[in-house]
Amino acid sequence: MNTGKTLFAQLMEFLPWKTFGRIVARYGGDDRVRTLNCGEQYRAMAFAQLTYRESLRDIETCLSVQASKLYHMGLREPIRRSTLADANEARDWRIYADLAQRLITQARKLYATEDLGLDLTRTSKAAVKMHTLLDLRGNIPSFIHVSDGKLADVHALDLLLPEPGAIYVMDRGYVDFARLHALHQAGAFFVTRTKSNMDAHRVYSVPTDRTTGIICDQSIALDGHYTSKNYPEHLRRIRFKDAEFGKTLVFLTNHFALPALTIAGLYKNRWQVELFFKWIKQHLRIKQFYGTSENAVKTQIWIAVSVYVLVAIVKKRLELDASLYTLLQIFSVTLFEKIDLKQALTIEEYKTDSSQITKQLNLFTF
Repeated sequence: MNTGKTLFAQLMEFLPWKTFGRIVARYGGDDRVRTLNCGEQYRAMAFAQLTYRESLRDIETCLSVQASKLYHMGLREPIRRSTLADANEARDWRIYADLAQRLITQARKLYATEDLGLDLTRTSKAAVKMHTLLDLRGNIPSFIHVSDGKLADVHALDLLLPEPGAIYVMDRGYVDFARLHALHQAGAFFVTRTKSNMDAHRVYSVPTDRTTGIICDQSIALDGHYTSKNYPEHLRRIRFKDAEFGKTLVFLTNHFALPALTIAGLYKNRWQVELFFKWIKQHLRIKQFYGTSENAVKTQIWIAVSVYVLVAIVKKRLELDASLYTLLQIFSVTLFEKIDLKQALTIEEYKTDSSQITKQLNLFTF
């Protein structure tokens, strides 16, 4: 039981604080710091993300009216917006990036057995861009790179460490045959859409059942002077007619074992990435930054991502049925309540149908 502890304090107990301490020491985050250490900075920013605060002044005001509970939240004294602003500007953002990566590792293990419903048995002023690899088992971001907004999408592939056997689903903006061949050589698979100007010829076709939407399933070879050198092996091209929208899509993959419909289904799941970004913007307030320097922006992004993943970990460990969207809505209005965490997150009154709020943002349930 956690009688006497606020929900916020109970949530924070799921963080690996010893690991966080080692990360802080690695970057000297608390060196010569007298007020608002890295742990307190994280708690204040996590509170801001969970309760959708709009500004540093908003954070300061909301915490000041709960002064009697701050100590039990892990805050030794009231938060001053100037102090928090200085911390966001000066503390190395990599502290929070490393923490988020540690949580991502935990979450991916917890969600490793999630079923996708697919047959895979055969095998402000601050401009930033987030290049994200989303693990569809639990919708956990497994790779995130924050750039200055000028980095082309395709270059993000150079930053990936491919996992053998993994299937990378991406849009046409990532089609670069030299980079795709590097994924292939690493033992990974990819699924993408072809560009209209791709120069290739059919090597052979396999029979298809057009009633399923699969128009053709072909093995092809690239004919372009450079593309044929960059990717000298055969590729698989699948033409699919989406009966729901009446649109024809052409997929390109190096996976020859999976059924063609499964390839189409995998690409359809790429929409979860789009929903992830929409959810990030609208529910983690990434759209509104508390600072404009590169360090402050990256600090907020990584803390926001870590909070998102932390709630996903809590959902799995407490075996909660509610969606992450619903859990975050509950946290946003109950952080100062003194009630057992699992009890608070399973109260019947809170079990709302989030799809009635917005179907597009119901990211966390298939």
